[in-house]
Amino acid sequence: MKDTGKSLEPILSVRDLRIAFAQGGAVTEAVRGVSFDLAPGETLALVGESGSGKSVTALSTVRLLADNARVTGEIRYRGADMATAGARALRAVRGNDISFIFQEPMTSLNPLHPIARQIGESLALHQGLTGAAARARIIELLTQVGIRDPESRLGAYPHQLSGGQRQRVMIAMALANGPDVLIADEPTTALDVTIQAQILTLLADIQKAEGMGMLFITHNLGIVRRIADRVAVMRAGEIVETGPTAAIFADPRHPYTRALLAAEPTGAPEPVARDAAPVLETKDLRVWFPIRAGLLRRTVGHVKAVNHADLAIRAGETLGVVGESGSGKTTLALALMRLISSEGRIVFLGRDIQGWRNRDLRGIRGDMQMVFQDPYGSLSPRMTIEQIVAEGLGVHGHAGDPAERVIDILREVGLDPETRHRYPHEFSGGQRQRIAIARAMILRPKLVVLDEPTSALDMTVQVQIVELLRLLQRKYGLAYVFVSHDLRVVRALAHRMLVMRNGDVVEAGDAAEIFAAPKTAYTRALLAAAFDMDTVAR
Repeated sequence: MKDTGKSLEPILSVRDLRIAFAQGGAVTEAVRGVSFDLAPGETLALVGESGSGKSVTALSTVRLLADNARVTGEIRYRGADMATAGARALRAVRGNDISFIFQEPMTSLNPLHPIARQIGESLALHQGLTGAAARARIIELLTQVGIRDPESRLGAYPHQLSGGQRQRVMIAMALANGPDVLIADEPTTALDVTIQAQILTLLADIQKAEGMGMLFITHNLGIVRRIADRVAVMRAGEIVETGPTAAIFADPRHPYTRALLAAEPTGAPEPVARDAAPVLETKDLRVWFPIRAGLLRRTVGHVKAVNHADLAIRAGETLGVVGESGSGKTTLALALMRLISSEGRIVFLGRDIQGWRNRDLRGIRGDMQMVFQDPYGSLSPRMTIEQIVAEGLGVHGHAGDPAERVIDILREVGLDPETRHRYPHEFSGGQRQRIAIARAMILRPKLVVLDEPTSALDMTVQVQIVELLRLLQRKYGLAYVFVSHDLRVVRALAHRMLVMRNGDVVEAGDAAEIFAAPKTAYTRALLAAAFDMDTVAR
């Protein structure tokens, strides 16, 4: 175990770091003159919007950048310059002295290997631990990060774990060799508020026990206030403000820092017209997945993903669906879209569509559209933006010039129509989400189901997307089903709310009333985690 005593000497020191990427004949400066120190036992938060250079700065500490990166400046770990270190020295530091926790564990964990093997690889590489000794250490690590009954989870694959459990496994892997420096790159962005609070508490407790220095990268200033000792605010590759967390929050000096602190979805949705037409209604909607066992694969039970969900949505109304991972939110959304099998009534625009076959559903697909959480995963990388947005027009046989319709809808969602010939990877996360919204809206649907559309976006971009959704709803009388774990966004958008837990609807009603006076202990816990996490974190 490494030295856990605090020291005045920085464990990680960066001076005048400059990073540029060369592609073709162009050179793009990503980081410009960044300097900071990290002491043992200290948490330094690196905050800023997407593209500000946060992750690139962190990856440069152990030279994990692409081959076309040009790096100058000093990066010293315990006095050794990482910028000039050889490959052997870097391998000894990576994952051992300096460890990473990445934003999306599902893309960081190998889907083909059980978690015990993935944690064991690091133990074998850096400590030579194998066999029974490695198994004991893996169980110890899983216990430390709060995985229940860890022995039964050793053979589990990433897809068999929840989002919170996968993130805990990533933390276990990062802690396996007792690092001096832990770099956490947006480790809670896609997690539910209650799981987010647990992960933050876990990281703070482990850091205190181990005496690690932690570089915490995030765009969420609410998290920064709870976990960081100091803050460095980045914009366009530069640190524009730095200082103790309390001082930055009490008296931000830079206009950009003030803008970040003010960036939070606010306001309330406009009232729904009294004579608004019903768009969607369900009665006793149920989604059960069979559990099959034995040689003949007989059904021996069911995973009850959604139980007896009743809801009604009118034109111009937003229904917020909230709950933790595994509560059934996304399953309910997919059932409403008739993308998975379910039982019970689904009445869309006055017609019960539950028994309809796929070919019958094609006629109404244009009226019910879906926007997914990850636009990068839901947009084809091989198609231009114009092709992506216009695709639905061809599928549903819309007349008229598709290019003109694409230009109009891109303008409407706040994108420059001249960019329509580009590909998804050439846009930021917020721009890609606008493209996904444009793809849905070009068909002028009556119902839009939005599944966590803002969870991975910067706070300032979240505000922009919320305003865009309000504008489109007001203009076209759209009905929204808004699935989210971010209750701040739900409060700004939803007229009515449905709270789910383990497949059951535990509370439903007027959103403002639920936020003001939640009736169930579970809803109160969700609200406490979202709006008063100082009491549950750190």
